[in-house]
Amino acid sequence: MRLKKRLPVGIEFYKDMIDKSYYYVDKTLIIKDLLDGGGGVNLFTRPRRFGKTLLLHTLQTFFELDMDWKGNVTDNRHYFEGTKIMEEGEEYLRYMGQYPVISLSLKYAKQPDIQMAYKCLTEQIAREFKRHRYVLGADVLMEDEEEKYRALMGQRAQIGEYATSLLFLSECLSNYHGKKVIILMDEYDVPLENAYFEGFYDEMTGFIRSLFESALKTNNCLELAVITGCLRISRESIFTGLNNLEIHSVLSDSFAEYFGFTPGEVCDMLEFYGITEKLHVVKGWYNGYLFGDKIVYNPWSVVNYVKATATHDFEYPRPYWSNTSSNSIIKELVENADENVKSQIEELIAGGEIEKPIHEDITYGEIHQNQDNLWNFLYFTGYLKGVSKRFEANRVYLALAIPNEEVRYIYRNTIESWLEQKQRNCDMEPLYEGICSGDSRKIEEFINGQLAQSISYHDSAENFYHGYMLGLLSFFKGYEIKSNREQGEGRPDIVLKPFVPQKPAIILELKRAQNFGQMDRLCEEALAQIEKRQYTEGLLAEGYQEVMKYGICFYKKNCRVKNGKTEYGK
Repeated sequence: MRLKKRLPVGIEFYKDMIDKSYYYVDKTLIIKDLLDGGGGVNLFTRPRRFGKTLLLHTLQTFFELDMDWKGNVTDNRHYFEGTKIMEEGEEYLRYMGQYPVISLSLKYAKQPDIQMAYKCLTEQIAREFKRHRYVLGADVLMEDEEEKYRALMGQRAQIGEYATSLLFLSECLSNYHGKKVIILMDEYDVPLENAYFEGFYDEMTGFIRSLFESALKTNNCLELAVITGCLRISRESIFTGLNNLEIHSVLSDSFAEYFGFTPGEVCDMLEFYGITEKLHVVKGWYNGYLFGDKIVYNPWSVVNYVKATATHDFEYPRPYWSNTSSNSIIKELVENADENVKSQIEELIAGGEIEKPIHEDITYGEIHQNQDNLWNFLYFTGYLKGVSKRFEANRVYLALAIPNEEVRYIYRNTIESWLEQKQRNCDMEPLYEGICSGDSRKIEEFINGQLAQSISYHDSAENFYHGYMLGLLSFFKGYEIKSNREQGEGRPDIVLKPFVPQKPAIILELKRAQNFGQMDRLCEEALAQIEKRQYTEGLLAEGYQEVMKYGICFYKKNCRVKNGKTEYGK
């Protein structure tokens, strides 16, 4: 099916959006709000894939006095025909195409070591120098300045010169144009997050701090700066002494509607593509974020879902965001969680809420100093949403919840994967020895130890413990595992059939209690069920010489095991 307008999956350049006639959700009024705010340095923090890069390219297209390398000016006015900003009048349109713009993305610094990270950052800076190389030979630079410019452009300069390069480029452009510059920096926190996980955080922090201080603090040629990222990194880390910094986080009411899709924008998109009946699906899976006082949908996931549905390629909701966002923070949380944190994760996945103090100034280096830091990371990166807010002792407390089914899927799948990997790496021999020797206490102790480390958010599901036991037994060598198969007059929960008939066959009957007091009785009932329904008869008839029986009962993260009477063949 051919769409009326193509849907912009992965389109981050504003000019491409307009030139190729993609469906565009008009966010151009951010220009008006920035100008009304009086300039300065603006930091916007939002989760990944919420339109930050596209907005920066929109700002660049609007403000930039766009010139090719020969100094020829490109008129970008037609890119805004029919947009909301054009309706605001000459008061705002007089700023269009008036400023030299420095645009830099720091995402390319996501590299395995500091040398490669530096190389990628300096390469991006060099490209921006090359983009403005029309200043060379225009009699605005001194001989030593032109030499320095060419060295930075050619990646021949020292790393210390790159740390102050944006200030130098600002001065060059300001001298050439006779106007102050606008600086746009995207994904500023990517180098810091990557450096934290790769082990060179301090070195990268030092470089980014120098780059920012020179470009944003001591830059007399600066008219306006807009910086985007996921997290608000503390002033002490990279924004030292930057007094003109205005921070617009997910807690802020200002600019809240410009990142992500509002309910009205989603309804308009669904109507445009003739799938308004899918609103309840989109709402359940991709809505739920609260930025300031605005309800917001995940734009990346909405666009992907609408494209799949409108073209009839795939009409069921999928977790599109999970394939684009790093889950390293969740992994850190789960792997280092104590019993209290695990209990809170279970509460969240079950649809509940937890209340935590929220603070916006954080550093990666502090991630393990306080467990509340981890909840802050999850909140500001989009893995949790704020439900309600209260103030106490000059602190903000938020009731936090999982935003929607898409993010709940990420929690469930990533946690299950990590726990499964943890089980694979665990020594299962004590469990298997206990089962084969009839040592019910040894079995019980092992399973209880495993349950204590798990995230048992399936407590309400009857089949959770059945699947859990199958996972523990999946590496049991020398045995075939049968689950809920016909045997005697019923279906035993789990049967272990040895490949060598001289070894004992094993029957496990599982029960789930409603409280601790039921556990012993239900273990006995499980053993009685094995007898009553003659589960052992078929195994003995097959020629197995010995059949061991266990009644196992679970309640939350507790397990009781009782060994029944072993039966022998003739």
